[in-house]
Amino acid sequence: MDTLRSFAVILMTSVLVNNYVLSRFLGICPFLGVSKKLNQATGMGAAVIFVMLMATAATWPIQQFLLVPFGLEYMRTIVFILVIAALVQLVEIILKRYIPALHASLGIYLPLITTNCAVLGVTLNNINDGYNFAESMVNSLGVGLGFLLAMVLFAGVRSRLEEANPPKSFEGLPITLVSASIVALSFFGFAGLVDGLFA
Repeated sequence: MDTLRSFAVILMTSVLVNNYVLSRFLGICPFLGVSKKLNQATGMGAAVIFVMLMATAATWPIQQFLLVPFGLEYMRTIVFILVIAALVQLVEIILKRYIPALHASLGIYLPLITTNCAVLGVTLNNINDGYNFAESMVNSLGVGLGFLLAMVLFAGVRSRLEEANPPKSFEGLPITLVSASIVALSFFGFAGLVDGLFA
């Protein structure tokens, strides 16, 4: 029961309270670049979830059973980036073969998952936070779901912005950034909610 409670706290916290996009501001590039349409935002979110889970499943054992025993912890960032790059190539091959429309719509932003600091950040933070393998996987799932949630919410906001008539000086990127900051601000209210649920 304590394990399930711990997993629930990690999951809810990573989705809502420590949302990597809206609270930690990691992964902003695809957040702003691929959130214009709901199907693109959903596809990118799903791809990021897959890459995060696979990256965690690969990097945690590498850290524990290869880097630490041989005193190579200083190589962690480079090794993790290489693993993530290989996984992104795998996702790109799968999408290109089985879902070409989504692959075409994601365009340049799909390879950018390789350098998406949210993916690298979750793998590094799992190690730094001292999570075991199961906790790391739950945290990565939560971070991925939080990324998907942020993408889908912001896609909805941006669809409304298309119909808005902001002042001339706010058109384009300024109104997008203001809207993103308001969406991010709304997530601060979840901190007390999660604390209350699992107190």
